Amino acid sequence: MKFEELAGDVLMFVGDDHESVATAILDGEHALLIDSLGSQDDARWLRRVLCEDLRKTVRVIVATHFMSDHMAGLSLFPDALTIAHRHHRHTFLSQNRRVDAFYREPRAVFDSAMSLRWGRHELSLIHNPGKTMDHISVDVPGADLVCVGDNIVGNIVYLSKADPALIRAAIGRIRQFGRGTVVGGHMGKFSADVLDNAVRYLDRLQHRVTQLRLDFAADEADARIASIPIEACLAPPVEACAFEREWHRRNLDVVIAQSVFAFDAALAARAVQA
Repeated sequence: MKFEELAGDVLMFVGDDHESVATAILDGEHALLIDSLGSQDDARWLRRVLCEDLRKTVRVIVATHFMSDHMAGLSLFPDALTIAHRHHRHTFLSQNRRVDAFYREPRAVFDSAMSLRWGRHELSLIHNPGKTMDHISVDVPGADLVCVGDNIVGNIVYLSKADPALIRAAIGRIRQFGRGTVVGGHMGKFSADVLDNAVRYLDRLQHRVTQLRLDFAADEADARIASIPIEACLAPPVEACAFEREWHRRNLDVVIAQSVFAFDAALAARAVQA
């Protein structure tokens, strides 16, 4: 578990479970949380550090998206106002590893955007569908950072049940905030370069997979897709960490199981024939 001060009134917590991230923005003795970690053990550690050691009271929890690996702390702060996008149930019900015990109905939902003053910060909650349809980005200009949930996973993206074009568009919208620090849903904080790195990974993976689907029969293509090294998709000088390598391997499984980029290959074949 990792605890880091990003600014005098902005704290970041990274749990052990899936390296899930929670960000706390302080207003005196009160705290607003963005996400709440991925396991009960991690969430209890967060509560101990924030509420017992630092003596803060969690008043608001904003969910970047309603997947269980970001929701473990919701039940530990029953008096907090919970905020999510209107499509939160779609995401919760469609995820691969749902933990029903973590679910808590949000008290406030919104559609496209919401502004919230918290301490010295003016927070902008912007609907930014990508990895999931309910994804939001939380822009914190006063701290020069934006919290983006799972629209990036470090220097890569994760494709499970998502439209790659939607992820690419979501990252483009995050770029428009122009913040120096990007806080992901996993691993922690990054410089703004991480956005370009994630798009480059997605583009290179798509190019590799599409070409293999064009050049080989389905079984042979799948076998070759399964062995695509992450280095073939990352732009130098980016070096993958263990977490990114694990999720790249999961991406390859998803690409095969869900025939990701098969439609792109079909469009490319049709263009050649024309």
